[in-house]
Amino acid sequence: MRTIPSLSISPEKVFFIIAKSRQSDSGADGGGVILDSGDDDMSYGRGGRGEATDRAELAGFIRDLNVDEQIDLVALTWLGRGDGDLSSWRELQAQAAQAHNNRTASYLIATPMLADYLEEAMTQFGKSFEEFEGHL
Repeated sequence: MRTIPSLSISPEKVFFIIAKSRQSDSGADGGGVILDSGDDDMSYGRGGRGEATDRAELAGFIRDLNVDEQIDLVALTWLGRGDGDLSSWRELQAQAAQAHNNRTASYLIATPMLADYLEEAMTQFGKSFEEFEGHL
């Protein structure tokens, strides 16, 4: 039986990020409402106020995480993307720590399929989005 490593970030925070990322992505796919074509609240240059609000909230949430939580979030993204497995978790964390800077939120938000990667990683940690969906 394999030992599951501990995380610095709570599963609830990861699942919140998954939910916000999916909301933001749905706005980018045309599901968002553009309130005004001259809207100056166009975060990341893609979409209307709804998407910009979701992205701004997501970016603020990630920026407010402590350094260890941000490092784990990046490592989880890489784990879910297939850059390693649970047996190489410490190496993923070390690489994420070495790469850490003040642009973590921007990096993660710009990562295609972020929500899918994080959800896959959490599955490897024995956690499912469905368990937490009702709490979000």
